[in-house]
Amino acid sequence: MTDLNKLYSSKRTGIQSVKKSNDPRSEFQRDFDRIIFSSAFRRLQNKTQVFPLPGSVFVHNRLTHSLEVSSVGRSLGSLIGNFIASEYDSDLTEDSKHFYAHDLNNVIASACLCHDIGNPAYGHSGEDAIAAFFIQNESNLKSKYSDKEWYDLIHFEGNANAIRVLTHQQNGKSEGGIQLTYSTLSSIAKYPCEAIARDKQFLHRKKFGFFQSQKSTFQEIAQETGMLIDSKEPTIYKRHPFVWMVEAADDICYTIIDIEDAHRLGIISHHECLEVMYALILDLKIEDKARVDSQLDKIKNKNNKISYLRSKAIGALTSLSLELYKENFESILSGSLSNGIFDIIADNSTALKQIISFSVEKIYNNRNVVEIENAGYNVIYELLLHFVPSVLKSASEYRKFDKKALRLIPDQFTYENGTDYEKTLGIIDYISGMTDNYATELYKRIKGIEVGMRI
Repeated sequence: MTDLNKLYSSKRTGIQSVKKSNDPRSEFQRDFDRIIFSSAFRRLQNKTQVFPLPGSVFVHNRLTHSLEVSSVGRSLGSLIGNFIASEYDSDLTEDSKHFYAHDLNNVIASACLCHDIGNPAYGHSGEDAIAAFFIQNESNLKSKYSDKEWYDLIHFEGNANAIRVLTHQQNGKSEGGIQLTYSTLSSIAKYPCEAIARDKQFLHRKKFGFFQSQKSTFQEIAQETGMLIDSKEPTIYKRHPFVWMVEAADDICYTIIDIEDAHRLGIISHHECLEVMYALILDLKIEDKARVDSQLDKIKNKNNKISYLRSKAIGALTSLSLELYKENFESILSGSLSNGIFDIIADNSTALKQIISFSVEKIYNNRNVVEIENAGYNVIYELLLHFVPSVLKSASEYRKFDKKALRLIPDQFTYENGTDYEKTLGIIDYISGMTDNYATELYKRIKGIEVGMRI
């Protein structure tokens, strides 16, 4: 059995030794605060979650989504931490008892807070644009990278980019990035393998979790937090046991809240939304039907009715996630569980399956959503096309255009003495970190769509 005493560590990236501090916060509480005050996290406020940011109607962006996932994750971490501290008391050291009872919730809350921090502007269409750029320019670019580096680029992945954003030392900045604990970092690694090991047949390899540039850092994190090795070459680990909580919190929030946002925007009717949400509450068998009906009768505002059902649904799914985590705890520890916790719930809930299929049909394929995905794809692709060819040239090959293009790249993203791979990742760091608005504005200016001085 996995040693529960070795699943967590207060060691931080970029810091060689853990020093005792007079800070009343635990190391894991400090992670939460570091993320909140980071510029990478703040930029999430202007990154699309699903819907175009309409201004007059509140819908979720990446930042509000992350805050809500963190809230659910904190609850799961607290409940599961108490379960571990109680049920496995005889296996735990005193420090471990304290960690599971009082700090696992902080680790999960922190991990949830930064789980989307590597996502580029325009969500998944931004990811697709980065990968497509390299695929479509393979004849000119592939020879500049090793096979493993090339796989990173043609399969660009926000999950892997999150590890880079959180741990990479940008030019002129602190070593270790945001310098989070290894516990928090291992908790966001849903796909703990390198790109060349991707295999959709396996849950932990559906995508990949770290670039070649962060491989040694990830290996150190994995070793320090007791992650089980699945393969040394290519490098593959089993999921860390904490990952399942972060994934469940994320799945719960976006599945339920995307429906609420669609209702607020009028993409789906009140009747449609009420019907699928109500059916879910009854199907999960957590709440008494008479009580739900009584509360709905008292609420007259349509948005508030949906908000009430949303809160009940999230509460019910959180409770079910706790029970499934406990039931599958041994297989979670061994890395043998083959389905996500939320997927297990969906497999046994007709109403939840209906919500998922309803969302695909009515929400994710809505014309407004598809339009913004198309626009975002083109913006990100064109920005890469503007910068990548120039950064890969030697100084002797520069033309005036190249020099002008590179002057737009902030110093922290430039690696003049680096490899072509490192130079390319610097450009990707710059572009993937942009907000939707900034990326669109820069695109318009370099394409000549909008010309003029900014004051």
